[in-house]
Amino acid sequence: MKPSAPQSQPGQAGKSAAPEAHCPPGVHDLHDLRQRTREFARARDWEQFHTPKNLAMALSVEVAELAEHFQWLQSGADAELDDGKRVAIRHELADVLLYLVQLADKMQVDLHAAAVEKMTLNAVKYPAAMAPGDARHRTGDIADRKE
Repeated sequence: MKPSAPQSQPGQAGKSAAPEAHCPPGVHDLHDLRQRTREFARARDWEQFHTPKNLAMALSVEVAELAEHFQWLQSGADAELDDGKRVAIRHELADVLLYLVQLADKMQVDLHAAAVEKMTLNAVKYPAAMAPGDARHRTGDIADRKE
């Protein structure tokens, strides 16, 4: 969650100490959430419970609660959802994001930089010319595909 800065070590894109003024557009929103979650926990004296392990476990629970809203639906497409379900999904997505922001904060990970780094790695691992419509990307088999 710390701001992005030029990185000299591969795999270190998630850690940074540059001033927030140099953040890419949209990253300030993550910083705002980070600050709000810090203040929320501090006001309730919950910081003592927000260890990386506990936050990771809470995050997984929230992801499961999100998945529960899609259980037994044909695809989860918008047409299958009523307004109440959409609100519940929105709230679960917010819970997932808030726990993710808190975990990243505790681990000193810049989520924006880490996501950009991971997308770059995925682009190399799954070249667009080899990936269209190939479901094997989830198993790693695409690297073995012969054109």
